[in-house]
Amino acid sequence: MKLLVTGGAGFIGSEFVRQAVDLGIETVVVDKLTYAGDLERLKDVKNKVKFYKADIQNREFMEYIFKQEQPDTVVHWAAESHVDRSILDASPFIDTNVKGTQVLLDVARSSNVELFVNIATDEVYGELGEEGQFYEDTPLNPNSPYSVSKASADMLGRAYFRTYGLPVITVRPSNNYGWWQYPEKLIPVVILKALHDEPIPVYGTGENVREWLFVSDCAEAVFRIIEKGKPGEIYNVGSGEERRNIDVVRAVLDVLGKSEDLIEFVQDRPGHDFRYSLNTQKIEREIGWKAKVKFEEGIEETVKWYMENVDWALRKLDYLRDYWKKVYKK
Repeated sequence: MKLLVTGGAGFIGSEFVRQAVDLGIETVVVDKLTYAGDLERLKDVKNKVKFYKADIQNREFMEYIFKQEQPDTVVHWAAESHVDRSILDASPFIDTNVKGTQVLLDVARSSNVELFVNIATDEVYGELGEEGQFYEDTPLNPNSPYSVSKASADMLGRAYFRTYGLPVITVRPSNNYGWWQYPEKLIPVVILKALHDEPIPVYGTGENVREWLFVSDCAEAVFRIIEKGKPGEIYNVGSGEERRNIDVVRAVLDVLGKSEDLIEFVQDRPGHDFRYSLNTQKIEREIGWKAKVKFEEGIEETVKWYMENVDWALRKLDYLRDYWKKVYKK
């Protein structure tokens, strides 16, 4: 197998690339290297992968890469991925997540790839109340500009399977966390601010619920799907580890030995989905995969990694302070 991985210098994509190298798979990485992309994530495998700095919207360059590399399997991680940023400006999300995905699907189709794995998100389903779960056949009902753009990319992939016969598998993971996550998402934000004894912003009352999936589990699931999944199918990838946002914050503070007095409740995110929860019976039954990392174990591992790699995160801190002021209206 020869893999082409888009977004391979991103948070989850880089973990997937590192695992691919460990498995001895020939891997080509394509990444635009936006603010969230960082080749430092690939420093341990840089001499074992082929890298192209490229925008997936650039059809001519993508055609060149596919012609040069002739991958048989494409795993499409590249995306603008932060809800808050999509609320501030939806345009990059439409451009990358929708238009970029369409270009990739077109080029993969003309290149006769054997498999195209389209990475979506649990957010395409919308929100749940206190009870219930999302199944693969749950109707899509996205609520943020980000999730709408991902739902569009999700549907495009499935349309290319149905209309053109392109062998597309759709993967919908839950919230990822772990090492190398760009420090704009909840857990890295809490870690960095707590380390500096700064107020930790929590939306609303912190009651919103997410399902937390450790990044290594997510990447491993995709490899299992490549091996055993069926084109045209959708697979939820979740952990069953649901936590209220406030409890996630408290868990991080507990590991760091910091006071909960740092918590500061801020104006809620517009259109904030209340709860996500994935039913994973299909992937367990058909693929034989189940998440390994429990939340408490994953949080400890994540905090430990940021403590050991705090310089990497701090290099991004000045930029993020301006961003946080916009998001949290401070």
